[in-house]
Amino acid sequence: MEFSRKKHKKVTGDYQAELYGHCLQFYSQPPLENIPLSEFETFAIERLKLLKTVENLGVSYVKTSDLYIKKLDSEIKTLNFPYRSEMEEKKPQTGPSEYEKRRKDHISHFILRLAYCQTEDLRRWFIQQEMDLFRHRFNVLHPKYKNDFLRHNNLKYEKLSDEDKRRLGSKLINSNSAISSTKIEELEIYKVPFQDALDLVRARKVFLQEGFAFIPHQEIVTIVLNDFRTRLSKALALTARSLPVLQSDERLQPLLSHLSHAYVGQDYSIQKNIGKVSLEQIDSMSTSSFPLCMRHLHRALREQHHLRHGGRMQYGLFLKGIGLTLEQALQFWRAEFIKGKVDADKFDKAYAYSIRHMFGKEGKRTDYTPYSCMKVILSNPPSQGDYHGCPFRHSDPELLKQKLQSYKIPSTGINQVLDLVKGMHYQLACQKYFELTHGLDDCGFSLSHPNQYFVESQKLLGSGREVKKEVEAPQKGQSTPALKAAGPRDSTASSQTDEASAVEDPGSSGKE
Repeated sequence: MEFSRKKHKKVTGDYQAELYGHCLQFYSQPPLENIPLSEFETFAIERLKLLKTVENLGVSYVKTSDLYIKKLDSEIKTLNFPYRSEMEEKKPQTGPSEYEKRRKDHISHFILRLAYCQTEDLRRWFIQQEMDLFRHRFNVLHPKYKNDFLRHNNLKYEKLSDEDKRRLGSKLINSNSAISSTKIEELEIYKVPFQDALDLVRARKVFLQEGFAFIPHQEIVTIVLNDFRTRLSKALALTARSLPVLQSDERLQPLLSHLSHAYVGQDYSIQKNIGKVSLEQIDSMSTSSFPLCMRHLHRALREQHHLRHGGRMQYGLFLKGIGLTLEQALQFWRAEFIKGKVDADKFDKAYAYSIRHMFGKEGKRTDYTPYSCMKVILSNPPSQGDYHGCPFRHSDPELLKQKLQSYKIPSTGINQVLDLVKGMHYQLACQKYFELTHGLDDCGFSLSHPNQYFVESQKLLGSGREVKKEVEAPQKGQSTPALKAAGPRDSTASSQTDEASAVEDPGSSGKE
């Protein structure tokens, strides 16, 4: 793949027919054309949006349900990726042509390979989302186009003859409920080595004989998907070896680094309600409308009267995003720090500069944006004495469980959150926390930013909707149960002491 600031030359003829002869790809051949940097970034961001939708829908809905299919279909069409149709179909074009959609699909996949091959976690995430997207797109194809795809990719599976189908009819029917005796003659059934169909064998969906699995046509996606996963996994490993060459390219490296941590939602750096949040509201808002990460930071600040750099950046930019002005921010941080070991003079010399820097008033005059969930999750993890990061990602599960219990989250809800955490769906765990604390069955949005959490919460509270209230926390002087030490999952979790059992009243946390 070559990259250039010049306009790309349209690829036509035999190359187009060979590369884009089908609306679905195995992505075996990399793009060979010149690609403008602007198009490079646009394609990558739009595919990333699609993959994040795939991730959210895959956890929220059954992957074969009508609602899952409808929502994913809508996103694919909105972002102009190829779907179902064939290049040969002569339909009026109201947007990008079928060729342009397939070209975008091809190029964007390879760009994200470069961004997501860098670590094992990134590779695992990328493979899972690409597999789910491929499965959906393959399943919705007409049977004729499925056969065309197999033929186009030289996937030659031996078909069972009519005679063999009649001979094995009863055994085939008993092996899979989707096969009926009246349709057995019409079905295409493939004979493949059983090791290529382990998922189906495990689910007892196929008939086995002499080391072969007999797979009905509607289940062939499992075999194709295994092939796709194997190819993609090997390709990512090879791509990772080539990264040192690309890292010397000053045009590409910043883009690739950004993509692996990219946030693709609303920009919360410019707020229409700037200055409308008063300092007196922050304490009450922290319990009603702050996501768990910011609630954790706010309480730590009120109790410790100090936050290290990582915490100040994460929480300070969040407060800026919800509407705090520079003057309010300076007043807020100074008032809290001087309650601790920092006097006013030291604050002005050592800390005020960094706060003005957040607002673009110092240094390079960069107007910094609040951290997205992805940045919070993937940035430097908290160490001893730190309180930044994502509690769903960086806390020991037992500490997280006790924190949620202290916030009076019902046990069934806590189990749902912990299941999502176990599956590494940290943003969805936070979304579930939103639903549980706001009395919702479905919040109706995909959470991807702490400030989005705040805005959506304020919308609910402002609409007069009844929100579940937490039971009052223990009063001062009451004993609270001791917490277990962090487990091997995260050795730093124990540094984020569980303050969930303390009162979230700044007046109660003034002592050292």
